[in-house]
Amino acid sequence: MARTNNVTELIISGLFQDPEVQRACFVVFLPMYLATVVGNGLIVLTVSISKSLRSPMYFFLSHLSLVEISYSSTVVPKFITDLLSKIKTISLESCVAQIFFFHFFGVAEILLLVVMAYDRYVAICKPLHYMSIMNRQLCDLLVAGSWFGGLFHSIIQIFITIQLPFCGPNVIDHYFCDLQPLFKLACTDTSVEGVIVLANSGLIALCAFLLLVSSYIVILVNLRNHSAEGRRKALSTCASHITVVVLFFGPAIFLYMRPPSTFTEDKLVAVFYTVVTPMLNPIIYTLRNAEVKVAMRRLWGRKVNSGLQ
Repeated sequence: MARTNNVTELIISGLFQDPEVQRACFVVFLPMYLATVVGNGLIVLTVSISKSLRSPMYFFLSHLSLVEISYSSTVVPKFITDLLSKIKTISLESCVAQIFFFHFFGVAEILLLVVMAYDRYVAICKPLHYMSIMNRQLCDLLVAGSWFGGLFHSIIQIFITIQLPFCGPNVIDHYFCDLQPLFKLACTDTSVEGVIVLANSGLIALCAFLLLVSSYIVILVNLRNHSAEGRRKALSTCASHITVVVLFFGPAIFLYMRPPSTFTEDKLVAVFYTVVTPMLNPIIYTLRNAEVKVAMRRLWGRKVNSGLQ
């Protein structure tokens, strides 16, 4: 950290101050986090084992589920345990590490959603060339690019943060560590850093969202040339992707594309994309995808049969 730091530990204000409300939140959010880990983990396991889910779409879906587990795990376990604590503390180094991994997995997810939209574009608009275009080498490259993009983004964020001096106060007005709440504790003007974060986080989310919307508009236009059954299947798959995109990008753009504030509503919006959306993704994909549901039933049946033998 910077040599002028006097702060080594931060106090997290949390989501609510009422102990009864905090205990109620613990009862609600713990099952949601467990559902996130189990649901997304089941998708990763099913895609890796099932021979019927070998297409690029499911390859990307398994990586998205892996990112969801990692993304949620950077914030939610600490958040849940803090709900039962009177004083919520975190070291400055751990706070910076949380920011790094939160943005790393967050941007990796954004880029994976863009990759999945491109995959659907090729599958629907260029079906005869789909397998030659979306070959395994390109799929590996796109996934690696998503992870690298998240890493590069986070390095920039942390490089800005570690140069800031922190000499008090040490109460961070949030339920987890993020850049804007941490900037408010710095003993210097952070307006320039705030603009950089806006460009690095907000614009990434906004540009990716506009790119995704444009790609799905192109896909919908091209569906006019397909049969009724082909349109139905394509729309079912795209509807899942669009739902996930809206659920993830809506709150992110709301928080990162405007001046920071400390309203409780902002914290509740953050809860939505750190706790709720990662839990909903496996439900959205499995409920709308017959192949995934069949593969999961086969996997479950195989486990049950092996257990009875």
